[in-house]
Amino acid sequence: MINLTGRVAIVTGAGGGLGREHALLLARHGARIVVNDSGGSLKGEGRLNTPAEQVVTEIIENGGDAIANGASVTDAAAVQQMVDSALSRWGKVDILVNNAGILRDKTFAKMSWDEFRLIIDVHLMGAFHCTKAVWDTMKRQSYGRIIMTTSSSGLFGNFGQSNYGAAKLGLVGFMQTLGLEGAKYNIHVNCLAPSAGTRMLDGLMTSSMLHALHPALVSPALLALASDNAPNRAILCAGAGSFERAYITMTRGIHIGSHAGVADAVLDQWEAISDRNGEFIPESGTAQSQLELEKAGVVVTSKEA
Repeated sequence: MINLTGRVAIVTGAGGGLGREHALLLARHGARIVVNDSGGSLKGEGRLNTPAEQVVTEIIENGGDAIANGASVTDAAAVQQMVDSALSRWGKVDILVNNAGILRDKTFAKMSWDEFRLIIDVHLMGAFHCTKAVWDTMKRQSYGRIIMTTSSSGLFGNFGQSNYGAAKLGLVGFMQTLGLEGAKYNIHVNCLAPSAGTRMLDGLMTSSMLHALHPALVSPALLALASDNAPNRAILCAGAGSFERAYITMTRGIHIGSHAGVADAVLDQWEAISDRNGEFIPESGTAQSQLELEKAGVVVTSKEA
């Protein structure tokens, strides 16, 4: 049984939907919660403190400990104040759930600069602001669990979501590097890719489908990633009671060399380059160059790699 007694968690976008379920479940397992939500619409418009306060009331009525915070994750100074308030009240921050998000769906041809930038600011830069605000604290205490909320739209693409997909895959790259840098400080960083019947899916699915995809069925995956025994640098998918793991892999490919016809050879041998037999999961970004040098017959050392 996962026990988070004494742990302090910040959950962004926790006034409703997935974030609310995450906060409630973490609290039921003993964590003290900062319920963050600016109370805006799905498009990020407006501000309202009530959603976060209602979740705090629910946690307290069930014997937990929580405080509400209405900071926008796009406001770095307000995010730092949120973290400082948690540190002032409880002395630490152990868990950060980067869940806050909005949508501005349009085909790329119709999307404005501002609509693209706003999604990046909320999802990717918002996660940066929150993570930056807790990073030094987690290093000092030699403990941290950070969860990024990615999406199949980022991992695999989705029509009309170029802005959202770009931000969500950006979070995977962010996670991969932070997982490497934080490992020696016992900071584990992972991604959660949820399938959940939240307001983001209103009008897109039948009522029975939305019921099967209840957000509460995703939160156990979040709880696992927030626990002491959490993995590091994993992409965990969850929805409707099912759990999967997504990977970014690389094929072994082939060595073509350097000559005038290389580009034509790439196309001619596309099937061999794409052959997934023997594909692997790179440990870090240097794996690509190491593999390519080895296939070229170059002895790889740590300095050259």
